[in-house]
Amino acid sequence: MYDLAIVGGGPAGLAAGLYAARARLKTIIIEKEKAGGQIVITDEVANYPGSIEEAGGPSLIKRMKEQAEGFGAEFTIDPVQEVQLDGKVKKIIGKDKTYEAKAVIMATGASPRYIGCPGEKEFTGRGVSYCATCDAAFFEDLEVYVIGGGDSAIEEAMFISKYARKVTVVHRREELKAAKSIQEKAFRNEKIEFMWNTQVVELKGEGLLSSMVVEDTTTGERREIKADENDGTFGVFVFIGYMPQNALVEGKLDMEHGYIVTDENMHTNIPGVFAAGDNRAKSLRQVVTATADGAIAATQAEKYIENNFEE
Repeated sequence: MYDLAIVGGGPAGLAAGLYAARARLKTIIIEKEKAGGQIVITDEVANYPGSIEEAGGPSLIKRMKEQAEGFGAEFTIDPVQEVQLDGKVKKIIGKDKTYEAKAVIMATGASPRYIGCPGEKEFTGRGVSYCATCDAAFFEDLEVYVIGGGDSAIEEAMFISKYARKVTVVHRREELKAAKSIQEKAFRNEKIEFMWNTQVVELKGEGLLSSMVVEDTTTGERREIKADENDGTFGVFVFIGYMPQNALVEGKLDMEHGYIVTDENMHTNIPGVFAAGDNRAKSLRQVVTATADGAIAATQAEKYIENNFEE
Protein backbone atom coordinates (compact mmCIF):
# COMPACT_ATOMS: atom_id res chain seq x y z
CA MET A 1 0.00 0.00 0.00
CA TYR A 2 1.41 3.36 -1.07
CA ASP A 3 0.32 6.74 0.21
CA LEU A 4 0.54 8.16 -3.30
CA ALA A 5 0.75 6.62 -6.76
CA ILE A 6 1.74 8.94 -9.61
CA VAL A 7 0.92 7.77 -13.14
CA GLY A 8 3.45 9.37 -15.50
CA GLY A 9 7.12 10.24 -15.12
CA GLY A 10 7.40 13.56 -16.96
CA PRO A 11 8.13 16.91 -15.26
CA ALA A 12 4.71 16.98 -13.55
CA GLY A 13 5.04 13.44 -12.19
CA LEU A 14 8.65 13.89 -11.09
CA ALA A 15 7.90 17.21 -9.35
CA ALA A 16 4.94 15.58 -7.60
CA GLY A 17 7.19 12.68 -6.57
CA LEU A 18 9.77 15.06 -5.15
CA TYR A 19 7.24 17.03 -3.09
CA ALA A 20 5.42 13.92 -1.89
CA ALA A 21 8.59 12.06 -0.89
CA ARG A 22 9.90 15.14 0.94
CA ALA A 23 6.60 15.17 2.85
CA ARG A 24 7.39 11.57 3.93
CA LEU A 25 4.62 10.03 1.85
CA LYS A 26 5.33 6.53 0.59
CA THR A 27 5.36 7.40 -3.12
CA ILE A 28 5.66 5.50 -6.38
CA ILE A 29 5.97 7.00 -9.87
CA ILE A 30 4.72 4.59 -12.55
CA GLU A 31 5.91 5.30 -16.10
CA LYS A 32 5.15 3.31 -19.25
CA GLU A 33 8.45 3.86 -21.13
CA LYS A 34 11.11 6.16 -19.69
CA ALA A 35 11.26 9.25 -17.52
CA GLY A 36 10.81 12.59 -19.13
CA GLY A 37 7.76 12.74 -21.35
CA GLN A 38 8.03 15.21 -24.25
CA ILE A 39 10.82 17.22 -22.66
CA VAL A 40 13.32 14.37 -22.89
CA ILE A 41 13.34 14.81 -26.70
CA THR A 42 13.77 18.59 -26.51
CA ASP A 43 17.22 19.85 -27.36
CA GLU A 44 17.06 23.17 -25.54
CA VAL A 45 15.03 24.26 -22.51
CA ALA A 46 15.97 27.92 -22.38
CA ASN A 47 12.72 29.13 -20.77
CA TYR A 48 12.80 27.00 -17.60
CA PRO A 49 13.89 29.37 -14.80
CA GLY A 50 17.44 28.68 -13.64
CA SER A 51 18.10 26.14 -16.38
CA ILE A 52 21.17 27.79 -17.91
CA GLU A 53 23.99 25.27 -17.73
CA GLU A 54 23.26 22.08 -19.69
CA ALA A 55 19.78 23.38 -20.42
CA GLY A 56 18.74 20.34 -22.48
CA GLY A 57 15.68 18.21 -21.80
CA PRO A 58 17.51 14.94 -21.02
CA SER A 59 19.88 16.53 -18.47
CA LEU A 60 17.03 18.41 -16.79
CA ILE A 61 14.92 15.25 -16.49
CA LYS A 62 17.89 13.24 -15.19
CA ARG A 63 18.34 15.76 -12.36
CA MET A 64 14.59 15.81 -11.59
CA LYS A 65 14.45 12.01 -11.36
CA GLU A 66 17.57 11.78 -9.19
CA GLN A 67 16.18 14.47 -6.90
CA ALA A 68 12.83 12.69 -6.43
CA GLU A 69 14.54 9.34 -5.82
CA GLY A 70 16.98 11.02 -3.45
CA PHE A 71 14.08 11.87 -1.15
CA GLY A 72 12.72 8.32 -1.32
CA ALA A 73 10.26 8.25 -4.23
CA GLU A 74 10.19 4.89 -6.01
CA PHE A 75 10.26 4.84 -9.81
CA THR A 76 9.10 1.91 -11.91
CA ILE A 77 8.52 1.14 -15.59
CA ASP A 78 5.20 -0.65 -15.92
CA PRO A 79 2.62 0.27 -18.60
CA VAL A 80 -0.65 0.95 -16.79
CA GLN A 81 -3.59 -1.00 -18.22
CA GLU A 82 -6.40 0.23 -15.97
CA VAL A 83 -7.09 2.55 -13.05
CA GLN A 84 -9.78 1.94 -10.41
CA LEU A 85 -10.36 5.29 -8.72
CA ASP A 86 -13.78 5.14 -7.04
CA GLY A 87 -12.98 3.33 -3.77
CA LYS A 88 -11.20 4.83 -0.78
CA VAL A 89 -8.17 2.76 -1.79
CA LYS A 90 -7.27 3.41 -5.43
CA LYS A 91 -5.88 0.66 -7.67
CA ILE A 92 -3.43 1.14 -10.52
CA ILE A 93 -3.27 -2.04 -12.59
CA GLY A 94 -0.01 -2.30 -14.50
CA LYS A 95 1.15 -4.89 -16.99
CA ASP A 96 3.41 -6.40 -14.31
CA LYS A 97 1.81 -5.51 -10.97
CA THR A 98 -1.16 -3.91 -9.27
CA TYR A 99 -0.44 -0.91 -7.04
CA GLU A 100 -2.73 0.25 -4.24
CA ALA A 101 -2.63 3.83 -2.99
CA LYS A 102 -4.55 6.24 -0.79
CA ALA A 103 -4.31 8.96 -3.44
CA VAL A 104 -3.45 9.12 -7.13
CA ILE A 105 -2.02 11.82 -9.39
CA MET A 106 -2.65 11.38 -13.11
CA ALA A 107 0.32 12.97 -14.89
CA THR A 108 0.14 11.13 -18.20
CA GLY A 109 0.97 14.12 -20.40
CA ALA A 110 0.27 14.44 -24.11
CA SER A 111 1.69 13.08 -27.39
CA PRO A 112 2.22 14.66 -30.83
CA ARG A 113 -0.80 15.33 -32.99
CA TYR A 114 -0.58 13.78 -36.48
CA ILE A 115 -1.39 15.38 -39.83
CA GLY A 116 -3.68 12.43 -40.58
CA CYS A 117 -2.93 12.34 -44.30
CA PRO A 118 -2.17 9.32 -46.56
CA GLY A 119 1.47 8.28 -46.38
CA GLU A 120 2.18 9.81 -42.97
CA LYS A 121 2.30 6.53 -41.12
CA GLU A 122 4.23 4.73 -43.90
CA PHE A 123 6.98 7.37 -44.02
CA THR A 124 7.38 7.93 -40.27
CA GLY A 125 11.08 7.28 -39.72
CA ARG A 126 11.63 7.41 -43.49
CA GLY A 127 11.40 11.16 -43.89
CA VAL A 128 8.61 12.05 -41.46
CA SER A 129 9.53 12.93 -37.88
CA TYR A 130 8.00 14.47 -34.76
CA CYS A 131 11.30 15.05 -32.93
CA ALA A 132 13.88 17.54 -34.18
CA THR A 133 16.40 16.59 -31.51
CA CYS A 134 16.19 12.94 -32.52
CA ASP A 135 16.28 13.30 -36.29
CA ALA A 136 17.46 16.74 -37.48
CA ALA A 137 21.05 15.53 -37.94
CA PHE A 138 19.85 12.94 -40.49
CA PHE A 139 18.89 15.81 -42.80
CA GLU A 140 22.31 17.47 -42.97
CA ASP A 141 22.41 19.61 -46.16
CA LEU A 142 18.92 18.45 -47.24
CA GLU A 143 15.67 20.36 -47.51
CA VAL A 144 13.18 20.13 -44.64
CA TYR A 145 9.53 21.17 -44.32
CA VAL A 146 8.25 21.99 -40.84
CA ILE A 147 4.47 21.69 -40.44
CA GLY A 148 2.91 24.08 -37.92
CA GLY A 149 2.97 27.69 -36.78
CA GLY A 150 3.10 27.67 -32.99
CA ASP A 151 6.02 28.13 -30.59
CA SER A 152 7.21 24.53 -30.91
CA ALA A 153 7.11 24.52 -34.71
CA ILE A 154 9.13 27.71 -35.06
CA GLU A 155 11.62 26.84 -32.31
CA GLU A 156 12.20 23.42 -33.89
CA ALA A 157 12.50 24.98 -37.35
CA MET A 158 15.34 27.14 -36.04
CA PHE A 159 17.02 24.11 -34.49
CA ILE A 160 16.68 22.09 -37.73
CA SER A 161 18.20 25.01 -39.67
CA LYS A 162 21.51 24.20 -37.98
CA TYR A 163 21.60 21.03 -40.09
CA ALA A 164 19.34 21.42 -43.11
CA ARG A 165 20.25 23.32 -46.27
CA LYS A 166 16.86 25.00 -46.26
CA VAL A 167 13.83 24.90 -43.94
CA THR A 168 10.33 25.79 -45.13
CA VAL A 169 7.64 26.35 -42.52
CA VAL A 170 4.27 25.19 -43.88
CA HIS A 171 1.35 26.85 -42.10
CA ARG A 172 -2.36 26.58 -42.84
CA ARG A 173 -2.96 30.25 -41.97
CA GLU A 174 -1.46 33.52 -43.18
CA GLU A 175 0.31 34.36 -39.92
CA LEU A 176 2.11 32.40 -37.22
CA LYS A 177 0.72 31.65 -33.76
CA ALA A 178 4.19 31.61 -32.17
CA ALA A 179 5.28 34.29 -29.70
CA LYS A 180 6.47 37.47 -31.43
CA SER A 181 10.01 37.12 -30.04
CA ILE A 182 10.28 33.63 -31.57
CA GLN A 183 8.81 34.80 -34.88
CA GLU A 184 11.33 37.64 -35.13
CA LYS A 185 14.24 35.22 -34.74
CA ALA A 186 12.83 32.93 -37.42
CA PHE A 187 12.22 35.78 -39.88
CA ARG A 188 15.87 36.84 -39.44
CA ASN A 189 17.11 33.30 -40.16
CA GLU A 190 18.29 33.24 -43.78
CA LYS A 191 17.74 29.48 -44.05
CA ILE A 192 14.04 29.64 -43.12
CA GLU A 193 11.26 30.35 -45.62
CA PHE A 194 7.47 30.30 -45.16
CA MET A 195 4.64 28.70 -47.11
CA TRP A 196 1.38 30.38 -46.01
CA ASN A 197 -2.23 29.15 -46.27
CA THR A 198 -1.00 25.66 -47.07
CA GLN A 199 -1.68 22.19 -45.70
CA VAL A 200 -0.14 18.80 -46.49
CA VAL A 201 -2.68 16.35 -47.91
CA GLU A 202 -0.48 13.42 -49.01
CA LEU A 203 3.07 12.11 -48.55
CA LYS A 204 4.59 9.86 -51.21
CA GLY A 205 7.74 8.01 -52.19
CA GLU A 206 9.33 4.62 -52.70
CA GLY A 207 11.11 3.51 -49.56
CA LEU A 208 11.97 7.07 -48.58
CA LEU A 209 9.77 10.16 -48.65
CA SER A 210 10.35 11.92 -51.97
CA SER A 211 7.28 14.07 -52.61
CA MET A 212 4.29 15.65 -50.94
CA VAL A 213 0.99 17.03 -52.16
CA VAL A 214 -0.02 20.35 -50.62
CA GLU A 215 -3.31 22.24 -50.80
CA ASP A 216 -3.94 25.96 -50.71
CA THR A 217 -6.38 26.47 -47.80
CA THR A 218 -8.00 29.48 -49.48
CA THR A 219 -8.39 28.27 -53.09
CA GLY A 220 -8.30 24.49 -52.66
CA GLU A 221 -5.66 24.26 -55.39
CA ARG A 222 -3.27 21.32 -55.05
CA ARG A 223 0.30 20.88 -56.21
CA GLU A 224 3.06 18.34 -55.74
CA ILE A 225 6.44 19.22 -54.25
CA LYS A 226 9.21 16.82 -55.22
CA ALA A 227 12.62 16.25 -53.68
CA ASP A 228 15.64 17.74 -55.42
CA GLU A 229 16.94 15.16 -57.92
CA ASN A 230 20.38 15.19 -56.32
CA ASP A 231 18.92 14.60 -52.85
CA GLY A 232 16.25 12.01 -53.61
CA THR A 233 14.46 12.78 -50.34
CA PHE A 234 13.54 15.57 -47.93
CA GLY A 235 12.32 15.82 -44.35
CA VAL A 236 8.87 16.60 -42.99
CA PHE A 237 8.79 17.50 -39.29
CA VAL A 238 5.33 17.76 -37.76
CA PHE A 239 4.63 20.16 -34.86
CA ILE A 240 0.89 20.84 -34.86
CA GLY A 241 0.05 20.30 -31.23
CA TYR A 242 -0.49 17.42 -28.86
CA MET A 243 -3.11 14.92 -27.84
CA PRO A 244 -3.79 14.43 -24.10
CA GLN A 245 -3.03 10.87 -22.96
CA ASN A 246 -6.19 10.33 -20.96
CA ALA A 247 -7.63 7.07 -22.31
CA LEU A 248 -7.20 5.47 -18.85
CA VAL A 249 -9.66 7.89 -17.25
CA GLU A 250 -12.20 8.40 -20.04
CA GLY A 251 -15.68 8.13 -18.52
CA LYS A 252 -14.19 8.25 -15.02
CA LEU A 253 -13.02 11.85 -14.65
CA ASP A 254 -14.64 15.04 -15.89
CA MET A 255 -13.05 16.04 -19.23
CA GLU A 256 -13.00 19.02 -21.56
CA HIS A 257 -11.87 18.41 -25.16
CA GLY A 258 -10.07 15.31 -23.94
CA TYR A 259 -8.26 17.10 -21.09
CA ILE A 260 -8.93 16.37 -17.40
CA VAL A 261 -10.81 19.17 -15.65
CA THR A 262 -9.35 20.22 -12.28
CA ASP A 263 -9.68 23.17 -9.94
CA GLU A 264 -6.67 25.40 -9.25
CA ASN A 265 -5.50 22.89 -6.62
CA MET A 266 -5.44 19.99 -9.12
CA HIS A 267 -8.50 18.24 -7.62
CA THR A 268 -10.56 16.21 -10.09
CA ASN A 269 -14.21 15.28 -9.55
CA ILE A 270 -13.15 12.16 -7.59
CA PRO A 271 -11.82 12.72 -4.04
CA GLY A 272 -8.22 11.60 -3.70
CA VAL A 273 -7.58 11.80 -7.45
CA PHE A 274 -5.56 14.69 -8.83
CA ALA A 275 -4.23 15.62 -12.27
CA ALA A 276 -1.05 17.50 -13.17
CA GLY A 277 0.71 18.54 -16.34
CA ASP A 278 -0.17 18.59 -20.02
CA ASN A 279 -3.09 16.15 -19.67
CA ARG A 280 -5.26 18.63 -17.75
CA ALA A 281 -7.27 21.57 -19.08
CA LYS A 282 -5.11 24.70 -18.75
CA SER A 283 -3.98 27.78 -20.67
CA LEU A 284 -0.23 27.10 -20.90
CA ARG A 285 1.56 23.76 -21.36
CA GLN A 286 5.24 24.21 -20.51
CA VAL A 287 7.75 22.48 -18.24
CA VAL A 288 7.42 25.27 -15.69
CA THR A 289 3.62 24.87 -15.46
CA ALA A 290 3.88 21.07 -15.36
CA THR A 291 6.27 21.14 -12.41
CA ALA A 292 4.05 23.70 -10.65
CA ASP A 293 1.04 21.43 -11.18
CA GLY A 294 2.97 18.49 -9.75
CA ALA A 295 4.02 20.42 -6.66
CA ILE A 296 0.45 21.59 -5.99
CA ALA A 297 -1.04 18.14 -6.63
CA ALA A 298 1.38 16.43 -4.23
CA THR A 299 0.76 19.02 -1.51
CA GLN A 300 -3.00 18.61 -1.89
CA ALA A 301 -2.66 14.82 -1.89
CA GLU A 302 -0.78 15.04 1.41
CA LYS A 303 -3.66 17.09 2.93
CA TYR A 304 -6.25 14.67 1.55
CA ILE A 305 -4.46 11.65 3.08
CA GLU A 306 -4.04 13.44 6.41
CA ASN A 307 -7.78 14.19 6.58
CA ASN A 308 -9.09 10.85 5.33
CA PHE A 309 -6.77 8.17 6.72
CA GLU A 310 -6.02 7.62 10.38
CA GLU A 311 -2.43 6.95 11.43
